[in-house]
Amino acid sequence: MKKILIIVTLYFIGMISYSQNAANNSNMKTLYDFKTKTIDGKDFDLASLKGKKVLIVNTASKCGNTPQYKDLEDLYKKYGGNKFVIIGFPANNFMGQEPGTNEQIHEFCTLNYGVTFPMMSKISVKGKDMDPIYQWLTTKELNGKMDSKVTWNFQKYLIDEQGKLVDTIDPKTSPESERIVNWIKSN
Repeated sequence: MKKILIIVTLYFIGMISYSQNAANNSNMKTLYDFKTKTIDGKDFDLASLKGKKVLIVNTASKCGNTPQYKDLEDLYKKYGGNKFVIIGFPANNFMGQEPGTNEQIHEFCTLNYGVTFPMMSKISVKGKDMDPIYQWLTTKELNGKMDSKVTWNFQKYLIDEQGKLVDTIDPKTSPESERIVNWIKSN
């Protein structure tokens, strides 16, 4: 009888824990819960990306990593479309390497790198004025996956087709790295 009582008690403790975890997970946000502005000031609902893998990257025009714009564009041309998209967020958080206005950034990206992937309005990716999207990307309590810090320009975040954070890729890693390409191509 004592064994049965212990088993029943453990079962109910497990069910309570499971219910709490399920409730916590149902409160988790996805990328689709956010809206932002495009680089030309139009509203952009990230829910419009449902069903696509998304690579989010913070960009800067005057950085040693700036040539990654070319690699990002090449990746977008090769894989972008119905199943994959790149979203660029210009940010001036690292040594003032993105001082321009949205108009100047757009012109720079278009003229120098032929960027056609979606670019959003300039935001902050760290600090007290961090954009809510980056708060979600960097806080496990909000994204359900991991805590991270944006360490420099061109840090990449991988989001799955359900709008959930999958991984972060350091700024120096090429957008065309095997790790990123394999992720894009995986089912």
